[in-house]
Amino acid sequence: MRKSRFTYKGAYHHVMARGVDGKDIFFDYKLREYFLKVLAEESGKYRIRILAYCIMDTHYHLIIQNSSGKMSDFMRQLNGNYGINYRVKNGGKGHIFQDRYKSTLIQKDNYLDMAVIYVLLNPVRAGIVSDPYKYRWSSINEYFIEERSDIVDNKLVEDLFWNRSKFTKLLEEWASKNLEVKNTRLGEVIGERDFIKESIKGFNRRKTKGKSRRMRRGDYIFEEADEVIKIFEKEKGLKMDKIKTNTLNGKELRSELLVLLKDRSGLKYKEIMEYPLFKSLKYSSLSQLYKRSRKRLEG
Repeated sequence: MRKSRFTYKGAYHHVMARGVDGKDIFFDYKLREYFLKVLAEESGKYRIRILAYCIMDTHYHLIIQNSSGKMSDFMRQLNGNYGINYRVKNGGKGHIFQDRYKSTLIQKDNYLDMAVIYVLLNPVRAGIVSDPYKYRWSSINEYFIEERSDIVDNKLVEDLFWNRSKFTKLLEEWASKNLEVKNTRLGEVIGERDFIKESIKGFNRRKTKGKSRRMRRGDYIFEEADEVIKIFEKEKGLKMDKIKTNTLNGKELRSELLVLLKDRSGLKYKEIMEYPLFKSLKYSSLSQLYKRSRKRLEG
């Protein structure tokens, strides 16, 4: 029997899948474009958040968030649909990917930043390009732009790095570095020991019946948005629909709830804007508001 993946709802992962026997399975641009098409479709269908991607000749890398808890279903459809198209176009029989996909659990914080950078630098380490921005088949040019990406959650990644200068500096610093991966009894992890312990608890808890859906923040598992709002309202002694955003106090309360919904519930900005409290805000302003608010709350 196959061992369950070391994951849980809200977990971040570095995912990699390689062609059988190191075979070149992305040998032309049409195949690569089809893979990106399937990646966009299946990530939307299964509500899996994509932070970064890089397609090489024989394999691909992804940084994803198991935001719906359906990572295995997503990966099965992604690889399965791509494999079917590959066989239809190029003939042959059997699987095109070698074994199961490889997934490494990632602690958020700086470890997630480094994992994104690592994936984007694959073409540089392989000697294909010296400038990662010149590689067409990664998501590197989809960050710090005005438009929303069709595939990656570029605004979430921009929030991780704060600004383009920090992003570019890390690309330069990590050109020849590797990620430090720790092996555990449940799988590979990029992160600190405390994170590994809490993640194992979270992984075990998801299989326990009769538990509340609300998880502790320390377990790196997202909470239901409605539950976060309920707790916020109780702490503030004020219903969300009674917050007056034409006052300084009301604006600060809205900003605080914005941070909670993004950090503790993992909501995207477009999902947050569905709440009446945030509908008067422009989508383009939410990222900066989130950064300022988080900095104020942490200070």
